[in-house]
Amino acid sequence: MVGDYKRSKFLAEEVAREFARQGLPVVIVNPSTPVGPGDIKPTPTGQMIVDFLRGRMWAYLPTGLNLVDVDDVAAGHRLAAERGRVGERYILGGRNLTLREIFGLLGRITGIRPPRLKVSAGLILPLARLSEWIADHLTDRPPMIPVDAVRMAQKTMFFDGRKAIRALGLPQSPVEDALARAVRWFREKGYAPTP
Repeated sequence: MVGDYKRSKFLAEEVAREFARQGLPVVIVNPSTPVGPGDIKPTPTGQMIVDFLRGRMWAYLPTGLNLVDVDDVAAGHRLAAERGRVGERYILGGRNLTLREIFGLLGRITGIRPPRLKVSAGLILPLARLSEWIADHLTDRPPMIPVDAVRMAQKTMFFDGRKAIRALGLPQSPVEDALARAVRWFREKGYAPTP
């Protein structure tokens, strides 16, 4: 597992599963990669969208993500509480897309040309290490290229949410709409320039 965040989620789920084995009414949901408005931090995926909008995406890695509308994830939590079976887990997922396909969708939504250069994680990893060193020792700001993000990109993160669709009735809103709403929100809130 790459990074403390992923490890902490895994360990927390193990605790929840143990509680379920002991008889507590625990239902587990695993959102894939939510996108949409309201991403105030922003999350790594939101930051990727912001960077795209600011013209900072000059290349892409050969990886993939499962994108899901953030509103579908919220509905999935509610549906799991209402309909989920105790001790079960449900992937709250949407659509599997390569990073190139995601940038292509963003390009069609925004009119911004998506990156065409494909680079390997092995090529980017030294730049990520340098970026983190600069962030830690010079700027005291988040790194432009986080090492954990590059390491995670070495794994294609495709998921199958059919169990949640079948058992819970998880909605499957179009990812294009979620991305368009995210773009609009980031621009309205000043995270990225408006055209």
